[in-house]
Amino acid sequence: MSYTKTPNAFYKPLAIGAPVPFQSLPVTLERMIHFVPPHIEKIRSKIPDMVKQVDVILGNLEDAIPADAKDAARSGFIELADKNEFGGTGLWTRVNCLNSPWFLDDVTQIVSKVGNKLDVIMLPKVEGPWDIHYLDQLLAQLEAKHNVNTPILIHAILETAQGVNNIQEIAGASPRMHGMSLGPADLAASRGMKTTRVGGGHPFYGVLEDPTETGLRTLFQQDLWHYTVAKMVDACMGHGIKAFYGPFGDFSDSDACRAQFRNAFLQGCLGTWTLHPSQIKIAKDVFSPEPGEVLFAKKILEAMPDGTGAVMIDGKMQDDATWKQAKVIVDLAKLVAEKDPDLATSYEF
Repeated sequence: MSYTKTPNAFYKPLAIGAPVPFQSLPVTLERMIHFVPPHIEKIRSKIPDMVKQVDVILGNLEDAIPADAKDAARSGFIELADKNEFGGTGLWTRVNCLNSPWFLDDVTQIVSKVGNKLDVIMLPKVEGPWDIHYLDQLLAQLEAKHNVNTPILIHAILETAQGVNNIQEIAGASPRMHGMSLGPADLAASRGMKTTRVGGGHPFYGVLEDPTETGLRTLFQQDLWHYTVAKMVDACMGHGIKAFYGPFGDFSDSDACRAQFRNAFLQGCLGTWTLHPSQIKIAKDVFSPEPGEVLFAKKILEAMPDGTGAVMIDGKMQDDATWKQAKVIVDLAKLVAEKDPDLATSYEF
């Protein structure tokens, strides 16, 4: 038997004095979530420049941070949050997983010291709605205690088989839910998949064409993550939250990175992780609509102001369904234009 809150209780604060939860997510541009290791002073010194280049800066406290550097990463994140102004750039952190010895200190210390600057906590290895409920209640108590004015959102990483099974319940677990990201490496291990790659395809995963007269048959490589990304996008969009692609680990293969990001963008993901500076421009290029698409979408909206009926534009029929598609593209383009003047000119805003 499952138990869910009644609609009138869903948006009530979970602690006396905590801020009222959002009833709809703030409109923000999040094409790339750029991961930084905050225990490294040289990296922290670059934050002012990074703020101008990326949509989200995330201080990573979990995987890729050595066990003996966990405390330094936490204090380093607090320092970079305190010493910098982020303007329209988001400030996130990925805390350690719930069953780790660092999680509680991560959340309590960060919220107590820089809670009013923090936008989102990324929670790894989410298995079910119970994980979200725990962090939801804890954040409400800490927000009330430390006079945090705006709810801190939760972003779940989809990286276990159980999490995939419970994806709908996770997506609707709390009004704090910001969205989800695919975590391909841990998910591959959880599923027993036979790959050591972090995202992307695999040369042995494909479809073999039918036999030909020459005897030569081409193997067409397929995307290992297509099903999971589609399931994640459906769950997120169905609950009014955001879907993101996760890491692409091969920094030397920019073409494959671009292709994977593009697949995720076309499927409905709003952004991706960037783990290396070289991936920032790729994410910006891919997750910003192409000018030609934006200009055509604007034509559709102009020809159908109320979104009803059907019209012919450039020899193609457009109706209420394509109007909705056009609105998605134009709304995204408006956000991009606010951040990138060159694209604003291309979009003719």
